[in-house]
Amino acid sequence: MAFTLPDLPYAHDALAEGGMSKETLEYHHDKHHKAYVDKLNELVAGTEWEGKSLEDIVKGTYQKGAVAQNGIFNNASQHWNHSQFWEMMAPKSGAIPGELEKAITESLGSVDDFKKKFSEAGVGQFGSGWAWLVKNADGSLEVTKTENGVNPLCFGQTALLGVDVWEHSYYIDFRNARPKYLENFLNNLVNWENVASRL
Repeated sequence: MAFTLPDLPYAHDALAEGGMSKETLEYHHDKHHKAYVDKLNELVAGTEWEGKSLEDIVKGTYQKGAVAQNGIFNNASQHWNHSQFWEMMAPKSGAIPGELEKAITESLGSVDDFKKKFSEAGVGQFGSGWAWLVKNADGSLEVTKTENGVNPLCFGQTALLGVDVWEHSYYIDFRNARPKYLENFLNNLVNWENVASRL
């Protein structure tokens, strides 16, 4: 069964008021994400990974300690990352549900402390990658960052919130101002109900 590009859970222009333009989503979803899906289908055809779940492919092809990951991993992980990313955003951000706020406060001090750490992780990720709020096996929450397409699945963690800090995610709307993109993401775009549902 070939992998397919998931539809966005909202219209291409639905996030514009929150700071992510229709043009960004047309490039990011329709071109970049689609390219990962197409390449993944091409690379897994006829291999041991054909017919496996996306999660199994990501975990099975991740090479711990490798300077660069292999092509199947890169495309599978970016397909997984982006599929989560679209769901982690919403046209109306809303309030952080109480259960999530409590969990964040217990592990990270406060919501403000979390936002500061999350932004710092995203800004501090050299080159391309992602910043994450993850749940560890012991139930604690942690802010992490990963290079390129590496994601929490590789470390046995649950991804609660992730933000793409590859330039294609923010350059149209924020040019080279990654800190402003991250601030806007946290304040205007996060679907906190979706994040809470991942707890």
